[in-house]
Amino acid sequence: MATERPFPAIKPTSRDYDPGTYPSSTFESLDGTKTYIRYGNKRVNASLTLSFSNITDADAALILANYEDVNSDWDYVTFNSLSGTSGIGSTALSTYIKETNSSLKWRYSAPPKVTSVFDGISNVSCSFVACLDAP
Repeated sequence: MATERPFPAIKPTSRDYDPGTYPSSTFESLDGTKTYIRYGNKRVNASLTLSFSNITDADAALILANYEDVNSDWDYVTFNSLSGTSGIGSTALSTYIKETNSSLKWRYSAPPKVTSVFDGISNVSCSFVACLDAP
């Protein structure tokens, strides 16, 4: 069973959030008539990218350790006001990014990318995808 793994308490420099879509298909007939079929009432394929600029190598190592912890058991990541949603002034927006009111769970979509910029200083980029897991 998947477990929540909190993301380290590091404030991102920037974030890019896509709330995803509702699964559907479009069928178009020869005369151009379109029919839309929606397959559910839950969003899928939400994505989140967090960027951390000029953080210490120790903080970069915390992010890499979180990646290892989450993926070793196929767990999922949670965010709080000290991590992924740090710096957001609106509670309503942070609720979306944390996916508090949905059944979506954040997982890493790729390994974190670490770029060393100076002795002891790194830039890190993390990409996440929200999965709709069965309880």
